[in-house]
Amino acid sequence: MKKITLSALFLASILTFSACNSSKKEDSKEMAEDANEKKFDDTKIEDDTEFAVAAADGGMLEVQLGELAEKNAASPGVKDFGKMMVKDHSKANDELKALAEKKNITLPTTLSEKCQKMYNDLSEKTGKDFDKAYVSAMVDDHKDDIKKFEDAAKDGKDADIKTWAAEKLPTLNHHLETVQGLKETLK
Repeated sequence: MKKITLSALFLASILTFSACNSSKKEDSKEMAEDANEKKFDDTKIEDDTEFAVAAADGGMLEVQLGELAEKNAASPGVKDFGKMMVKDHSKANDELKALAEKKNITLPTTLSEKCQKMYNDLSEKTGKDFDKAYVSAMVDDHKDDIKKFEDAAKDGKDADIKTWAAEKLPTLNHHLETVQGLKETLK
């Protein structure tokens, strides 16, 4: 009887542990990357799919942070920049979704853990503290984005993804110039 009780208790604890473990929230970006890896592994466009996933993740972040800037910023210039981010990146995100659908590329549907952390950190700030942190993050982010988009436009294997990346570069450069100007005014 004691063995049956111990066995039942052991089995119950394993099932509980399994249930708890399976409810762990997955990172949407990682899930999209895994799905694409299965579909495009050993194809010439695998790197292009990774770029598309990263661009989608970053684009969603730009929109959400832009909305946050419209709400939390003190400076009218920062609020206007946030509004521009929402407009421009929403358009780019919609274009990328349509392109990904055409190419059977899986994109993330929610922010990655890294982007969510950035959003959470900035959402705790308001006023001038928010302005400085947001503008600084946008300068760094756009410098990084421009490099990735230039690489995709130059080295991509899929013609449509290359073209999309190249078409976004003037807008990204404009964003960088604008936010660098804002950074100077906030000093």
